Amino acid sequence: MQQLPLGITLRDSARFVTFWPGPNAGAMDYLARLTGPGTDMGAWLWGPAAVGKTHLLQAVCSAADQAGQDTGYLPLASLSAVGPGVFEGWGVRDLLAVDDVDLVAGRADLERALFRLYNELAEHGGRLVISSVAAPGALSLGLADLASRLGALVVFQMQALDDAGMVDALRLRARGRGLELPDDTARFLMRRLPRDMASLCGWLDRFDMASLSAQRRLTVPFVREVLQTAR
Repeated sequence: MQQLPLGITLRDSARFVTFWPGPNAGAMDYLARLTGPGTDMGAWLWGPAAVGKTHLLQAVCSAADQAGQDTGYLPLASLSAVGPGVFEGWGVRDLLAVDDVDLVAGRADLERALFRLYNELAEHGGRLVISSVAAPGALSLGLADLASRLGALVVFQMQALDDAGMVDALRLRARGRGLELPDDTARFLMRRLPRDMASLCGWLDRFDMASLSAQRRLTVPFVREVLQTAR
């Protein structure tokens, strides 16, 4: 059963089946296997914002939960006050995902707390999946033992989708919501909206609500109307 800090929820859309992997297929495949039997300790995903790190961390938690495992998800950047206590009590999980581990670097109290948590998970036989913007070698962890432990995780550099991949990802998300996103509409959105998946998916959610209300399909004229109204 998933354990989450107060006020934190997993997105219903954050599943492996709703993730268009593109150049990140290796990371997705590895995390999917991580929920099964094996001896690997876990994975470290790093890369810029809006490349799918949070989606995959939440997806692996959901998949492990469906497999009957005890999981947890800690998005450090979303917690109001990150102190050493945020890592207490999670060491008996079968799988724990820690988002935004960059926030730990340079804070001795947090580094020691995460080091203890890693050891507790290892003793329990649990897996750890973390994410960061910085590459592992650039994270500047002050605690050498922690850097050594985290360095044992399998590392994946997450990469942004190209334009064709973004269109495919949008169409996959639309199908998941029971929508048809025609090619011409997808190309129109790529020309008019910010070219990052977080923004594009946010707008797709708005178009979904508007189409349900108006009982209209996602044609170019309709999404143009929605954009004009929103702006």
